[in-house]
Amino acid sequence: MFLRGFKHLIRFSLLTLLIAGLSGCRGQSTAKNVTSTSQSQSKTVKSLKKAKKSPYAGWHHVKTVKLPILMYHSISSGNALKVPASEFKAQMTYLKQQHYRTLTTTQAVYALSHHRLPQAKVVWVTLDDSYTDNKTAAWPILKANHQHATINFITGFATHHNHLTLADARQMKASGAIDFQSHTVRHLDLNELTDQQQLTELTNSKRWLDQHLHQNTAVICYPAGRANQATIKAAKQAGYQYALSTAPGIATSQEPAYNLTRQRVTPGMSLATFATLLH
Repeated sequence: MFLRGFKHLIRFSLLTLLIAGLSGCRGQSTAKNVTSTSQSQSKTVKSLKKAKKSPYAGWHHVKTVKLPILMYHSISSGNALKVPASEFKAQMTYLKQQHYRTLTTTQAVYALSHHRLPQAKVVWVTLDDSYTDNKTAAWPILKANHQHATINFITGFATHHNHLTLADARQMKASGAIDFQSHTVRHLDLNELTDQQQLTELTNSKRWLDQHLHQNTAVICYPAGRANQATIKAAKQAGYQYALSTAPGIATSQEPAYNLTRQRVTPGMSLATFATLLH
């Protein structure tokens, strides 16, 4: 009897241990499944957050991008290249009231190269020659309206009187209302230079902006607005993606990337005339 009872006890103990082992395996398997599910959900959430952070998430595809590029120089008065601050303010206010989105250079390049736009009404505001009044007159207006503009910077003039300094450029860029692209080193008519001189002007100005403003300068604005085949070749070799001319017209994604047209804003222009530059 005693042996029979002892055998039953051993069997019961072994059965208990077996059940406990199986339960432990199930628990570990369940824990692994829960952990795996949790990690998968975490990855999904991170992916969604990453998608939401994409700066072009809401942009839509269009067959041909039409982008009016406004061309300003000095925001003051005195000659045909100077638009008074009062007129510039009225024009920027008009753009805001008409719901135009003022693109950054990065956004403009993306729009033209990917055939995508954030909305129907867009405009790219550019100011050539990096005059000091771009900071004292234009910048405050742009900041107040939550708008953006691109200043085409003459890198060799950063220490010249009446031109923006490197410190000015850094301060303005940090505000988010301004970005800076190249207008060469010395603002010479590129057509009158040798091929090597052109390449030097384009390369050195881009390198200066890239190093001092910590960016990848994507656009060259030709001084005098002219470019020959050597200029275009040099612009490509220097690493620019697009180039701005002074030829009139609405820029499109169908026209040559290294000869984008722009719309010149002149002093004394009525708002009705200004509005025609956008269509």
